[in-house]
Amino acid sequence: MRETPTDAGHATPAESTRAVRAGSIRRWLAVCMTACALGGSAVDALAAPASAPRTAAGAAQAPPRLPFYIARKANNRTVYILGTMHAAKPADYPPNQPFRPEILDALKRATLLAFELSPDDLVVSQNDVTRYGVCDTPCLPKQLPDALWKRLQWRLRDNPEALAEIQKMRPWLAALLIETYDSLAAGLQTEYGTEAQLENVYAKYPIVGLETLNDQMRAFTNLRNAEQWEMLAQDLAQTPQQNAADTRQLHALWREGDADKLAAWSAARSLRLAQTPELSNALDEKILYRRNRRFARRIADLSLPDKPIFVAVGVLHLGGPRGVLAKLRENGFSIEPG
Repeated sequence: MRETPTDAGHATPAESTRAVRAGSIRRWLAVCMTACALGGSAVDALAAPASAPRTAAGAAQAPPRLPFYIARKANNRTVYILGTMHAAKPADYPPNQPFRPEILDALKRATLLAFELSPDDLVVSQNDVTRYGVCDTPCLPKQLPDALWKRLQWRLRDNPEALAEIQKMRPWLAALLIETYDSLAAGLQTEYGTEAQLENVYAKYPIVGLETLNDQMRAFTNLRNAEQWEMLAQDLAQTPQQNAADTRQLHALWREGDADKLAAWSAARSLRLAQTPELSNALDEKILYRRNRRFARRIADLSLPDKPIFVAVGVLHLGGPRGVLAKLRENGFSIEPG
C-alpha cells in the first residue's frame, strides 16, 4: 500500500494503521479492506484520479469543536463520548493542541479508553476481512445482477487494476471499495483518523472494544444478497464527485460538533440514495442501529462509580432518536455537550 508521509506531532507511519478504527463500520472496513485485500498497485490506481491538495499541519488556529458529550448517571458514573471520523485532515489536529481543552481534560480524567474495536481485535481484523470478503477466483460478476455489474465496470473503467481486484470480492466488500475511493477523492487522509490521534494523547491503559471483531463481521456476512446489492447500488447512485462532496460535507459537520445535526444529514442522505426503501432500512438496522444498541449496553456495563471512562465511536452512531446518546438516555444517563 502506498504510504502517505506524516507530519511531526501527529501519527507516525506505524500509528497511522490504527486510524481504521474510526468512523462507521462501513467506513472502517473500507479503509481496512483497502489496506489488506488490495495490492499496492491497485490502491495506487484507485487513488490516482482524485488526489487532493493537502492541508498544511497546524493551519487551523484552534482545534475544531467536534461532537463531544458527557453522560452521567447515579453513583457518580461519568462517560465522556467523542464522535470520530476514520479519515480527516492535518489541520483538524493542530500540533500544539490536537483537541480542545475539554476533551484533553477528559482524557486525563479517564480510567479507561474504549474504541469500537480493541487493539487486539484490530490486529487480526485484516485476516477476517480477507477470509470473509475475498474469493480465490473472480466471483463478483456472478453474484451481481448484470445491470449492477455493468454499472460497477463503468465506474472503474479508468482503473483496470482496481477492477481486476474487485472481481474477487463479495458484493458488500466491493461496496466498501467504492466508499474508499470516494473518501480519498474528498482529500481526507486515513492517518489523521481520530482514534490514532487519541492514542497519541492517551498514554494509559486499558484500551478496550465496545464490540468484538466477530460482531462487526457478522453485520456484513449476514446480509442477504439483495441487501448487499442495495449497498453497492447506493454507492453507485451518484457520481464520484457527488460522493466526494458528501464526504466533505460530513467532515465539515463533524468539525462543527452537533451529533443530532449529523444524524439528520445522514438520514436525509440515506433516504435520497435508497434504491429500494425496504432494503435500505434493513441495511441501516443491521449496520448502524443494531450496533448503536450494542454500544450503549457495553458503555453502561463499563461505567463504574467514581471511575470515568472515555468512549470514541464513529460520529454517525451518536445522534438522532436511535443513536448511542438516545440509547444511553433510555438507560438512565443524562447527556450534555462537553
